[in-house]
Amino acid sequence: MSITSALFTGVSGLVNNGEAMNVIGNNIANVNTVGFKSARTLFSDMLSANMGNNSQIGRGVQIQKVDNIFGQSSFETTESVTDLALQGSSFFALGAPGATGAQAASASYYSRAGAFRVDKDGYLINPDSFRVLDEARTPIQFDTATFGKVTSIGADGTISFLDNTGAQQVYATKIGVALIPDTGQLEKTGGTLYMADANTGITDASIGAPNGTSERIFSNSLELSNVDLASQFVKMIITQRAYSANSKTITTTDEMTQEVLNLKR
Repeated sequence: MSITSALFTGVSGLVNNGEAMNVIGNNIANVNTVGFKSARTLFSDMLSANMGNNSQIGRGVQIQKVDNIFGQSSFETTESVTDLALQGSSFFALGAPGATGAQAASASYYSRAGAFRVDKDGYLINPDSFRVLDEARTPIQFDTATFGKVTSIGADGTISFLDNTGAQQVYATKIGVALIPDTGQLEKTGGTLYMADANTGITDASIGAPNGTSERIFSNSLELSNVDLASQFVKMIITQRAYSANSKTITTTDEMTQEVLNLKR
C-alpha cells in the first residue's frame, strides 16, 4: 500500500466515524421525543486492492447503512384521551395537512407518536396538523355542528364521543394502523414521521383497524423514545476512540512521508 493510500484510508475512517457520531448524537438529542426510534450505523470495508500472490489490502471503511431500530418502547400515562400508543409493530397512518378523501398508502405518512387532538374543523390531527386516517385511509373528521368531546378510544380503534346534547355516540369507522412488511426501507421525513414506497412492500390493503390483540391501541398513553442512554454513551466512547485511532494513522503516515522526503535531500 502506498503512503498516499494509507492517508486516504485514515481519512475514510475519520469521515465515517464522524458521521456515526452524528447518528449517536441525534439519538441522545431525541431521548425525550415521543415515538422516536433510534438508529445505528453499520460499517463495511471498501474495495480491496490486489497486491499479488493472492493478497489484498483494504482501502478503508464506508457506511453501509444507517439502520432504524423499531423496537417497542415503554408507555407514559397521560390525561388526554386522544393520546394514543401502539402495542405491536404497526404504525399510525397520517395524511398530509389539508388532505381529504381516501389517501394512497404510498403517499401517506407513518408514525409511532400518538399525541393527537381534535382541531377546529373536527379533524383528529398530530401537533404538525397531519390528519389521522381511519381504516378506509380517510382522514377522521367529526361534525363540528354536533361534536362534543372524545370520551374513549378502544384497543381496536373504536372512537366513542359525546355529541352536543350529551348523548354517547360511536364514530362510523375505526382508527387505521399500517403493517409495513419491510420497515428497514422506511424513509425518515422529520417530526417522527416516515414515508413508505414500493420497496417496503406496502399496499393500500396494509392499512386497516388494529385487531385489538397483537396490534392494539392504548388510550391516555404515549410511547416514549426507545433510546437507551447507557448503550449510546458506550457507543460514543468506542466511536471517539476509533476516530482518534484514525487520526493517529494519518499523523503517523505524514511522519513517514516526511522521512521519505528527508532521504531525498
